[in-house]
Amino acid sequence: MINRVTLVGRLGADPEIRTLANGTMVARLRMATTENYRDRAGQWQEETQWHDVVVWRHLAERAQKYCRKGSLVYLEGKLTHRKWEDKDGNSRKSTEVVGAMFRLLDGKREQDTGQDGSVDTPPMAAEEDLPF
Repeated sequence: MINRVTLVGRLGADPEIRTLANGTMVARLRMATTENYRDRAGQWQEETQWHDVVVWRHLAERAQKYCRKGSLVYLEGKLTHRKWEDKDGNSRKSTEVVGAMFRLLDGKREQDTGQDGSVDTPPMAAEEDLPF
């Protein structure tokens, strides 16, 4: 069975970074993907979808260092669903993409990026780096 998500889109905000009590870093990203199409009347339409993305450990560190609002990002990961209770005790559900790798596509040149602007991340994260 396969649970794989591939997104190319722009970040809607700077990453939200947290460090857990055990020292593990986690970053939350809001990513927008946009689809353009012609409707039945022949008019161009634009539809934007927002995605909640979570990256862990070394990917969170790289997101903190390189990702900014508006960054164009290629991301691979898996789709997850969580159930939780809010502070008022109400049951909530959320759907997130847990990122396994990402690359910056907008050509930013920084100290640890490649000539194409990609962050130095392996094509696939090592098994011990995955949060699942």
